[in-house]
Amino acid sequence: MALISARDLALGYDAQIIMQGINFTIKEGEYLCIVGENGSGKSTLLKTLLGLIQPMGGSIEFGDGLKKNEIGYLPQQTPIQRDFPASVTEIVLSGCQGHCDHGFFYGKKNRESAKRNMERMGISDLADKCYRELSGGQQQRVLLSRALCAAERILLLDEPVSGLDPVVTQRMYELISKLNRDGIAVIMISHDVASAIRYADHILHIGDTFFFGTTQEYMESKEGRAFILQSGDDAALTENEGRAR
Repeated sequence: MALISARDLALGYDAQIIMQGINFTIKEGEYLCIVGENGSGKSTLLKTLLGLIQPMGGSIEFGDGLKKNEIGYLPQQTPIQRDFPASVTEIVLSGCQGHCDHGFFYGKKNRESAKRNMERMGISDLADKCYRELSGGQQQRVLLSRALCAAERILLLDEPVSGLDPVVTQRMYELISKLNRDGIAVIMISHDVASAIRYADHILHIGDTFFFGTTQEYMESKEGRAFILQSGDDAALTENEGRAR
């Protein structure tokens, strides 16, 4: 059974529809990458799934017992957010707000969750550091730890490697892939088509054209091949064809 199903979804804001006719599902343990042209509505889609923006048509259904407070979200950071003057522990704990043991106060379970997720992300040694003093890669791991405190079953990630250097980017992709192998479903926006193909098992392409299917189906589709070539990642096609043989 699907955790999230979008049916004939229309996206937009200020009474302006930017995309419509979107249909897709994500099931337990799947890894879905959302790709497409800049300005096609990828971030708007994530915010709509989270209920931050109301759909302008169609429906979003949560299944298999999934609740909104079981969804972890890692948004794109703004310069102001990168300069936030709080400790790493405080940032991570804030992800527990939807699961507070005692009203608005963090309890033992919340603190244990924060500690466990910092360990998963390898940032336990940064617990008392000020967030704004960290590197970009460290900040992203802090935010991923925060999202994990909210997530029980699914993570929504909006370009989590944006602005990171290649080495840190690779480590971040590997961390996300491990979380997925551990059973957490992932919906991730990515401008890196080659990495989307490498890690995801399903692709959702939105923009001038629409596609939803397995990664292999996307690679073989006219939409996928055209977008990959347009993005300059044609080496991914060759690599995939080699695997297919």
